[in-house]
Amino acid sequence: MQDKELYQHILGLQSPWTVSEVKLDLQSQEIRVRVEHPRGTKFCCPDCRQELPCYDHGEERQWRHLDSCQFKTILVARVPRVECPTHGVKSAIVPWAEPHSRFTMLFERFAIDVLQATQTVKGAMSILRLKWDATWHIIERAVVRGKARKEPSILPKIGIDEKAFAKGQSYVSMIYDLENSTVEAIQEGHDTEAAVACFSQLSEEQIKSVQAIAMDMSSAYVKAAKQCIPLAEDKIVHDPFHVMKMANEALNKVRKQEHRRLLKEGDTRLTGSKYLWLTGVENHTESQTARFETICSLKLETGRAWSYKELLRDLWKQPDAKRAREYFDDWYKRVIHAKLEPMKKLARTLKARLANIVTFCTHGITNGVAEGINSKIMSIKRRAGGYRNIENFKKAIYFYCGGLDLYPR
Repeated sequence: MQDKELYQHILGLQSPWTVSEVKLDLQSQEIRVRVEHPRGTKFCCPDCRQELPCYDHGEERQWRHLDSCQFKTILVARVPRVECPTHGVKSAIVPWAEPHSRFTMLFERFAIDVLQATQTVKGAMSILRLKWDATWHIIERAVVRGKARKEPSILPKIGIDEKAFAKGQSYVSMIYDLENSTVEAIQEGHDTEAAVACFSQLSEEQIKSVQAIAMDMSSAYVKAAKQCIPLAEDKIVHDPFHVMKMANEALNKVRKQEHRRLLKEGDTRLTGSKYLWLTGVENHTESQTARFETICSLKLETGRAWSYKELLRDLWKQPDAKRAREYFDDWYKRVIHAKLEPMKKLARTLKARLANIVTFCTHGITNGVAEGINSKIMSIKRRAGGYRNIENFKKAIYFYCGGLDLYPR
């Protein structure tokens, strides 16, 4: 089989395009494949698809193709232009690449697979043998392509959360589809204005389809949801994970206060016990279990705070919101009469937000998807060593977590 015929098959070219030359450049480690078409061939206007004779050709262009025999394969051609009576002079569409792309569609598909597998631009660069800008250009094109194709789908269960872009300074707010584990909207900032702008990226049909919204206790997100989502008061669900995180923080404050007081008396019973209290007993090792049981038997304030924290877990096991309210009221009475100020402060905070805590028993959603995606984003960000700007950060989130159809076709 001749080289030209071989590359005709490799490139998948069909009439009127044929391989006219195959040249190996050992110095640059490239195989250059030139393709042409016969005189008199007609091409379609890219806007209206009207078939027209060739008007002229643009300058010679190059497209990177999949490597062959470990050599970079470069496709070379002059793109024909047509003169459309409606749209003027236009470059015809070539079958091997999308308009304005520097890569063949097969190479772009491969590059997207590599980027998804490595989850880092730098890692993909070495495999694809591309520079950073060229590799990032593939991500940008894929995201634009995917967002343009994405049809608005109903979002009955969503979550909203924040993610840091620059440590301690800059954040983005994100809306998640909890059923499909995808990021649906991103907006710079984490205040009410940013959250409203995030919700505004959803279509009217999507807004109407929302049945439940998982979030932490951010007052900014609560306010934004009430502005944007009809009947949001009954749809907001404060994530149990964040509530229990607050409970652990209150417990730890009790432990630290008591530990300082005991140390003044020369008592070291609580020394090194922090994670015994904060880790679920089901995750304790055998030695941790023995020590924990010993400390609990001493009837310390920390032990009482821990028991209140553990009792709070059962709030989300109640069969409905009414029973959950009754359970919380009983828990609240016990805690509020205890002489444990951090736990009392927690109880008051939860009581003020109780309406959107017990809604878990109605909707049964958490922001666990958001936490999982946030971990993935953090991992990607760490491997990449950060992003050059916040727009790049947003594009990376859509590329890796947007559930988009990224491939050219």
